[in-house]
Amino acid sequence: MAPPHRLPLPQPHAEPVAVVVEALGSDVEQGLSEGEAQRRLHSHGANSISSRGGKPGWLKFLLQFDNPLLITLLVVGGVKLALGKPRDALVIWSVTVINAVIGFVQESKAESAIAALARSVQTEVEVVREGVRRRLPSQQLVPGDLVRMEAGSRVPADLRVVQSRNLHTDESALTGESLPVGKGTTAVEVEAPLAERIGMAYAGSFVTAGQGLGLVVATGDATEVGCISTSLQEQVDLTTPLTRKFGRFSRTLLKAILVVATLTFAAGVLRGRGAEEMFDGAVALAVGAIPEELPAIVTITLAIGVNRMARRRAIIRKLPAVEALGSTTVICSDKTGTLTQNRMTVQHLYGGGALVAIEDLWPANGASANVALQETLLAGLLCNDARPSSQEGLVGDPTETALLVAAHSVGIDRQDALERHPRRDAIPFESEQQFMATLHGSTRILLKGSVEAVLQRCSRQLDGAGQPQPLDRGAIEAAVAAMAARGERVLAFAIGQADPALIQLEHHHVAADLDFLGLQGMLDPPRPEAIRAVAACQAAGIRVKMITGDHLETARAIARQLGIGRPTRAAAASCSDAPGAELAAVDGRALAAFAPDAIAALVDSVDVFARVAPAQKLQLVQALQANGEVVAMTGDGVNDAPALKQADIGIAMGEGGTEVARQAADMLLTDDNFATIEAAVEEGRTVYLNLRKTLAFVLPVNGGASMTIMLSAVLGAPLPITALQVLWLNMICSLTMSIALAFEPIAPQLMQQPPRPPAQPLLTGSLVRRVLVVSLFNWIVIYGLFFWSSHRSNDLALARTMAIQGLVLAHLVYLASISQLRSALMAIPRKGWRTLGHAPAALWAIAATVLVQALFSQTPAMNNFFGTAPLTREQLLICALPMLLMLPVAWLGERLDPTTGATAPAKSSHSL
Repeated sequence: MAPPHRLPLPQPHAEPVAVVVEALGSDVEQGLSEGEAQRRLHSHGANSISSRGGKPGWLKFLLQFDNPLLITLLVVGGVKLALGKPRDALVIWSVTVINAVIGFVQESKAESAIAALARSVQTEVEVVREGVRRRLPSQQLVPGDLVRMEAGSRVPADLRVVQSRNLHTDESALTGESLPVGKGTTAVEVEAPLAERIGMAYAGSFVTAGQGLGLVVATGDATEVGCISTSLQEQVDLTTPLTRKFGRFSRTLLKAILVVATLTFAAGVLRGRGAEEMFDGAVALAVGAIPEELPAIVTITLAIGVNRMARRRAIIRKLPAVEALGSTTVICSDKTGTLTQNRMTVQHLYGGGALVAIEDLWPANGASANVALQETLLAGLLCNDARPSSQEGLVGDPTETALLVAAHSVGIDRQDALERHPRRDAIPFESEQQFMATLHGSTRILLKGSVEAVLQRCSRQLDGAGQPQPLDRGAIEAAVAAMAARGERVLAFAIGQADPALIQLEHHHVAADLDFLGLQGMLDPPRPEAIRAVAACQAAGIRVKMITGDHLETARAIARQLGIGRPTRAAAASCSDAPGAELAAVDGRALAAFAPDAIAALVDSVDVFARVAPAQKLQLVQALQANGEVVAMTGDGVNDAPALKQADIGIAMGEGGTEVARQAADMLLTDDNFATIEAAVEEGRTVYLNLRKTLAFVLPVNGGASMTIMLSAVLGAPLPITALQVLWLNMICSLTMSIALAFEPIAPQLMQQPPRPPAQPLLTGSLVRRVLVVSLFNWIVIYGLFFWSSHRSNDLALARTMAIQGLVLAHLVYLASISQLRSALMAIPRKGWRTLGHAPAALWAIAATVLVQALFSQTPAMNNFFGTAPLTREQLLICALPMLLMLPVAWLGERLDPTTGATAPAKSSHSL
């Protein structure tokens, strides 16, 4: 890797801008040339901090043994070795090592996959090169690049500020300063601490307000973050509430197993059996009862869920979000771009007292004499940060690009307009103020924003002839209502006069005494897939709430098309199913009038919120959580970060969202599509269902084996299976077959169940009943085959082999019944053998199990090692009888615990 680049001037914060520009060989207007930028990229390397790496591989492997269950097995193996039984010790240690290797490999893959997914969401920056603004990945920045900063963006490198417009950055991660810091171009003393260097914007900080330009003075490891970072590298943490819950469950289970094993040992000795024999029995009981593979299977299942979500365009940043998605009860979604297509087109204009369709103003239909409409279109073009690009078409916010297209469609030339009215300054749009203002030429001020924000600053309006008239709020609001009723998003425009000497536009210049120009109504139709996804969420008992900054009537119209919301009380009392029934909706102004405790009742009955400020989003999330809801919240702006952090699952937009929102979120949508949220919820439910299947499969194997050994000790009977054979069962039944359940695909009708309660325990009463029933059956199989064979042949090795083979073959049927292989098998008469492809993991697990079980009983080496005997064809057929008996047992288990079956039952019609 190239060495870190350092400036000829080591203290750029203490040097005037002109000196820094000269030292970098750059230009504050033109930036670098493309050729020079490429040479510097080759020389200085990519703008990325070198990985410090995490824990070394050997330490990660050793940490796999940091589990009470595996530690117990290691100790037991040591005792066996001390007693002169190296073969037993070897097998016991082999089981622990195999589990550790599987856990190590799968966790390494999971960490690499999650880290790679996080890196795949590139941060783009706006750079000026050769005088042209362009967007490129932040990794391509080089010293001397001219970078544009705006609210919501992340500072991509160490920058010397050369232009500032109310620029504030959050440097808390670097300096510990909790409040945003104002930035300017002033040089400070060389000794000034980082927190006081107002002329510098440092990599890793966030722009919280304003705009600015900065020259890159350091990239990658040469940045302040790169120099001091030894622990700032984001490490992937695979620990989640669910894995911790499994850990507590394992410790509790271990204590119970050790108590039972001790009692078994004591009971056998009291009945006159040898201590060594009973120690073997107690070891066999402990080994058989310990589900040592569970922690690794939990992590594997979660990691598989992460990869599946990524394939469906949902990137998980924080692993606990996977399980939280499975219990989501409310999704709060923005409207624009998430529920709608984010393809704005201007449909109607209002100005000079006239409401017209945009087509009526096209040149082919004759030029309009309405000056107010022409000025409204011109204002939309000039008060605008979108721009045409030869490579990318129109670049910018979809709302602003729609304004450019509208102006162009009526014959207004952008270049000519900018030459006649050159922009001199601007107040950038921020969600809290809901407007943008620009200064043009010598005296023209233009304002664009929400109807409320613009009207409160206007005292007059232009008529069709371009003359100022008293403001007619009633007519304007009627036009707004007419546009909003069509589902259009409405922007208002105003014009003001400035002092010719004015250089910098401030908020007080646009606070009052402006002339209202007109309105532009844009349509952003709902995504067809969002309509289906909303219906799917509602069928799954998940309420969808629209929280938007758009106009109330626009929100209502789009919500009605999407199927979101419920009618008002008056409409419900008359005819709630009427297509035109008015939906219950609340705007931000009305929401502000509610007391905090009243908001909790409001969010329970209203699903559509409009003109909502970012701080109110946080209030709504808190109110929903106070009602016991598990909330997923979407956001894309700087001020959405608190709500995203507060939500149980914060969801940021990967395409249109700000870097601040992305960093606060648990999950990113790479396509900014609501349907992706529904897909992620489905995958989250699948993860939890597959974990329950694993428990339902593993615990009966351990339960049946431990019950058998315990009763043998108490009754003074020979052990039907030895400790070594129990370990073999653990490797085959509990490990080989149960891992297949982690790869189970989405179950049919899964999204027709209500969300699971977040406080639901791992072992529900229904799951415990299923485990007990199947464990009892396993015990009957083991004992039945053992005693039948031992009484007929008086050969313990043969009897034990038949008991093990019968149990394993029965569990092949149980695996098929609990997995989706059952549905695939039942569909063969209708759809043919191709249906088996729906459950490939289960098929591979069954095939592998049959192969190794054949080796277990039919090869001399395995017979000698495990104390087994070869079986005849007739004996194998007898061992297969439990497969038939398992069918009614599996059916009974599913009746006792229907939520863990191969297919999820549809909810009743009266449930949520």
